[in-house]
Amino acid sequence: MVRVDFNVPLDSDGQITDDTRILAAIPTLKHIINNGGSAIIMSHLGRPKKGDEPEFSLNQIVDRISELVGEEVIFAGDCIGQRAVAITSTLTPGSVVLLENVRYYPEETAGDVVFAQKLSKHGDCYVNDAFGTAHRAHASTTMVAEFFPEDKMFGFLIESEIKSVDKVLNSDEKPVTAIVGGAKVSSKITIIEQLLDKVDNLIVGGGMAYTFVKANGGNVGNSLVEDDFLDVAKKVMEIAKKKGVNLYIPVDTIIADKFSNDANCEEVAIDAIPDGWMGLDVGSKTIEDCKEIIENSKLILWNGPMGVFEMENFQAGTVAVANAIVAATDKGAFSLIGGGDSVAAINKFNLADKVSHVSTGGGAMLEYLEGKVLPGIAAVLSE
Repeated sequence: MVRVDFNVPLDSDGQITDDTRILAAIPTLKHIINNGGSAIIMSHLGRPKKGDEPEFSLNQIVDRISELVGEEVIFAGDCIGQRAVAITSTLTPGSVVLLENVRYYPEETAGDVVFAQKLSKHGDCYVNDAFGTAHRAHASTTMVAEFFPEDKMFGFLIESEIKSVDKVLNSDEKPVTAIVGGAKVSSKITIIEQLLDKVDNLIVGGGMAYTFVKANGGNVGNSLVEDDFLDVAKKVMEIAKKKGVNLYIPVDTIIADKFSNDANCEEVAIDAIPDGWMGLDVGSKTIEDCKEIIENSKLILWNGPMGVFEMENFQAGTVAVANAIVAATDKGAFSLIGGGDSVAAINKFNLADKVSHVSTGGGAMLEYLEGKVLPGIAAVLSE
């Protein structure tokens, strides 16, 4: 039994628009079937509210899994029940079965042990390869491991994810640089505090930068600011100074008179934004500074974009950071990209194969970076 994260985006016709998560689990599935085992795949898709809603059926991704794994995948039509067990109990070696969406049952997200026991009847051992859901104490990600005390393990994807984060956080190589962007300080403060003990350089980007600038007394116009977190931003700057961390806050910014790609734009000092204007990307001096810091780093963590990269006129900072990370990686640095928007950016610019590791788990990776125990990881490691 392999718990994967095949929660992939589908268009209105049920076609997969990004199969990154499926591709990431293929090595584990192939290893099982190439070594005489059968793979029974468990996953969720979306957030069904009313049971077996067709738009959340994993039947829509059967053909793509078959194509990638090189075997015809049998679709069980359910994840528990007699029909599903009848299929999984009569498999020949090398078979691949896909169970139906585990979230069709509310017991899955409730972490119900009885439901987990029903799932456990499908296999002889449990492999967790779903890093993207490892921070959830759900039945198929955590509770089911109880029924395989001697036969539970990680797949290659989770192994790679754990090693990549540990390498960035615990390596002796220097300098270590973290780029933390995104909209809000509030959502990243725990990570920032953790990173201050680990990194040499911490680059702040995205919307959260304006909270730091305002905390320093700058004028940020109509830019996104969390006034409740001004004192927190000051505290972070003090801690960074005390620990000798180079906390880099952007010095210039591309401002716009409205939140739109066709807005009027100017480049100004980040602490001198006029009223009625908002910062939507970093400026040219910031880009040059960040490139120099990143390209001279040995270990790099990137979590969060530098600006509103979804709009072409405000993506230059994010593109520049991505290219600097690629350049550093090419020179021998280890680079880890994690968090939904950073992954979306690296994929959008077709650079995913030019960095060391792109994490498949946004929330899970963030919690792991924060030092939290992930239930899905702990369940496999517990004796």
